[in-house]
Amino acid sequence: MSTPPRPGPPPAGPRPLPELVSYLEGLPEPHILFDRQYRILAANAAYRRQFGPQGSVVGRTCYEVSHHFSVPCDQAGESCPLARSRQSGQRERVLHLHHTPQGEAYVNIELVPLHDARGEQAFFIEKMEPLTVAQGQPAAQGLIGRAPAFQQMLGLVARVGPSAASVLLLGESGTGKELVARAVHEAGPRAAAPLVVVDCASLPEALFESELFGHERGAFTGALASKAGLVEAASGGTLFLDEVGDIPLPMQVKLLRLLESGTYRRVGSNELRHADVRLVSATHRDLRAMVAEGRFREDLYYRLSTFPIRLPALRERAADIPLLATALLARVAGARRLALSAAALSRLAAHPFPGNVRELRNVLERAALLTDGSSIELAQIERALAADAPAGLVAVAGGGMPTPAAPAAPVAAAARTLREREHEALAAELAAHQGSRAALAARLGISERSLYRKLRALRRP
Repeated sequence: MSTPPRPGPPPAGPRPLPELVSYLEGLPEPHILFDRQYRILAANAAYRRQFGPQGSVVGRTCYEVSHHFSVPCDQAGESCPLARSRQSGQRERVLHLHHTPQGEAYVNIELVPLHDARGEQAFFIEKMEPLTVAQGQPAAQGLIGRAPAFQQMLGLVARVGPSAASVLLLGESGTGKELVARAVHEAGPRAAAPLVVVDCASLPEALFESELFGHERGAFTGALASKAGLVEAASGGTLFLDEVGDIPLPMQVKLLRLLESGTYRRVGSNELRHADVRLVSATHRDLRAMVAEGRFREDLYYRLSTFPIRLPALRERAADIPLLATALLARVAGARRLALSAAALSRLAAHPFPGNVRELRNVLERAALLTDGSSIELAQIERALAADAPAGLVAVAGGGMPTPAAPAAPVAAAARTLREREHEALAAELAAHQGSRAALAARLGISERSLYRKLRALRRP
């Protein structure tokens, strides 16, 4: 819970010119003015509307108001724009997770130093622009995270979003590349225009050009009418090429022409059309290796990767799993109000999730279907995780945990690990359950006979 704002003592030291304060007051974006000691001297009308009344912040330090820190940001593990500006002597930009009346939110910070007559930094103006495409707390949609790797990626999104640069998203499958592409789109001036997704992996080579650029009537067998392509559908907005590494080589040439000249032709037409699109592409493949192997054009690679952004795997931001799990569970549970027990959350946080956020979502949806009550317990999470067990493990009768089918050494070891996890989960359920064995079997989704067999195995030394 955030601490209530309290007025600080009147700021000492040099006072800003009234004309400067008046100028800030009329700016449309939230601005604050503070001195070298981090003390806020003024907050304009836009700031007061968004973050609270001026009396609650003037005289207090910016790091206390924004982060509830007792020391400056750079002494608390954050990037401090004031400290950076003192070193560079220039304006600085950072992305911060700020406390606001609505909860914590990501805010783009742009800090400008003001120099006195001796050329020394005397005051600092800070402009704040909320980044609405991501949240630092569970939310119904959008990107969610607080881990350093996530914040580093989000900082790049915030920087490139307002530009027209082509963006290449690099990351493992399941890391949320389409969500990040949407965030890039919504952070820029084209946000009100369409974002058109092209799934390059699912388009046959014979249809790729027609789908992308459109075709005229009679251009090929079955073309009974003219059709606009996806490039035309994205006009004024963003074209997102998902899995761009799967684009056939012949089409790579035509895509390169689109990027270099901004023009294209429909299939069966000689008319040159102009494209007004911002390009974002994504791949889980190593495009540099594909270039070396001759499977991807080098010139196209450099056109696509004007601004590459690497998406971290979920194991690199494991601290975000509780946040993500809470948000994803609300999305997959629908009208049901489900919660995760502490043991279930702990088990999820310990799982490596090779399938990343997509796998986490699948596990939660599976666990929700296995749960009859209002709380997902450790047992349901274990069963949901076991569904992705290595090949060679089969489920026992009654819906229990997998056991080995053909005991090759690695599979047998995996089976032992799964049995140990099942025993731990069953022991936890048994300790927490106050009713009959029949009720416990029903809770676990297995027969009483299967439950008694598992209990005997649990007590066996």
